[in-house]
Amino acid sequence: MGEFSHFAADGASRMVDVGDKAVTRRMARAEGFVLMQSETMRSLQERKFSKGDVLEVARLAGIMATKRTSDLIPLCHVLPLEKVNIDFSFEVSRVRVEVSVSTEAKTGVEMESLTAVAVACLTIYDMCKSVDREMEINTIRLLEKSGGRSGHFLRDPSSEVPY
Repeated sequence: MGEFSHFAADGASRMVDVGDKAVTRRMARAEGFVLMQSETMRSLQERKFSKGDVLEVARLAGIMATKRTSDLIPLCHVLPLEKVNIDFSFEVSRVRVEVSVSTEAKTGVEMESLTAVAVACLTIYDMCKSVDREMEINTIRLLEKSGGRSGHFLRDPSSEVPY
């Protein structure tokens, strides 16, 4: 296991110095799930919520969250994001949220993609909670990242979500 880069030798918190890093193309993909009752899922798919199109509101919330990640996560760098893509898919009893973020910068966009997933899932929960109090948000995780010194990471596709 490597060292924790956000701590100095004496244990003090610190922002990682990226001043000497090269600007490279950075990309990160993340996913998360909102488990819900089948009736809730049907209403979501048919866009039958009086509050409006839940998925489009969640998409907008996720995009906005990427731009505010450095305000939410201590020690996160402010990044000039170039592209954010948020997709939704319906599975047996859950909605899958997948976010892809990219830019050219000195540090990666993993936190931006994960933050967008979390906020999009929370938005779905918020807008559907009046009809389904048993929803669950789970398995928010990084799927892929590229760029930078640590290179390319791709989650093993056989590491399925255990549901």
